[in-house]
Parts: sequence; C-alpha cells; structure tokens
Amino acid sequence: MRPLLGLLGVALLLVSGCSSDKNAVASGTDFVFVSPGGKTDITYDGADRKLLPDITGPSLMDESRISVSSYRGKVVVLNVWGQWCGPCRAEAPQLQQVQDKYADEVQVVGVDVRDNQKDAAQDFIRDRGLTYPSIYDPPGKSLIVLKGYPRAVVPATFVIDKQGRVAAAFMRDLLAEDLVPVIDRLIAES
Repeated sequence: MRPLLGLLGVALLLVSGCSSDKNAVASGTDFVFVSPGGKTDITYDGADRKLLPDITGPSLMDESRISVSSYRGKVVVLNVWGQWCGPCRAEAPQLQQVQDKYADEVQVVGVDVRDNQKDAAQDFIRDRGLTYPSIYDPPGKSLIVLKGYPRAVVPATFVIDKQGRVAAAFMRDLLAEDLVPVIDRLIAES
C-alpha cells in the first residue's frame, strides 16, 4: 500500500507542477487547459491568454468543413455538446440567443461529440432552429488539440478572443446571461 501511495504522491506533484501560472494557463504559446481546484468557470486576462490550436472537422449539417480559425476577427463561442446530453438541450437555445444578438461580432461554433447517429443530431439542430455551425465529431478527435481538457466534460464552452486566444472556459451548462459580460468585454477590446 505504501509504494502505491508514494507513487500517487509523485504523480500529484508532477501534475500540480505543470502550471506555475496563477491563472491556470501553462507557459508556452498554445492554450493548455488547467482547472485549479476543480473550478468550472475560468477567465484569462489578455496577457495570460494563449492561442487555441485550430479545431476543424466536417460539418454536421452538410458536406463542408468547419475551421474555428476561419472566424478570426470575431469573438468565438466554442461549445462541446451532444444531443444525448440533458444540459446541452437546455443550453442550445441560449447559445442561439447569443448568436442572434451578436450576429456581426460573434460566431458560435459547436462540436457534436458521442453522437453516433448523425440524423439524431441533425434533428436536434432542426427542431431547435439552431443556425450556428457544428463540427460532427462522435469520437472527439478534433478536441485532441485542447491539451488538458477533460473530454468527458459535456457541455463545455470556450470563449475565444478576436486574436484566437482563449479568454474563458466553462465546464458546465450556460445561460446567455453567463456569456454576455464576457462577450461584451471581448468585443470592446481593440
């Protein structure tokens, strides 16, 4: 038992040593997700923001490809969801409200995970009148570039500034009113 506890202690020390930054972003130029103390709402100040590696994949609704980086210059709300997820069902209309309110300045982009029946996910989109695009990615391969992100957490939302850097991460379902202050602040940035 003692060797196991000792090994666990070393592992925890190594994991906790991965981020020396008080704002939960590891050093370097690319974004690495860290949740200090298990926080579910994390914001990053301008100087602490890191570039989100490009997330790409096939569109859920047609034959096109979606690339998050193609929306640079806009604030991007990247939402990880699944039609099987109860909180996602409540959250989707809230995200549509954000898309409608900020149509010229914000782009909501979904990543549909663990939906092996594409037609069920498409029906989810149609039934709710969602107009923002979603990447169809049942195995979650597009999210591998989100280093440190616990891919079992659904829904999850990342708010990305106009330069493509992560400004906020939410590991829970959201209301439009949760996103509005973050979006307003990012739109006001030059």
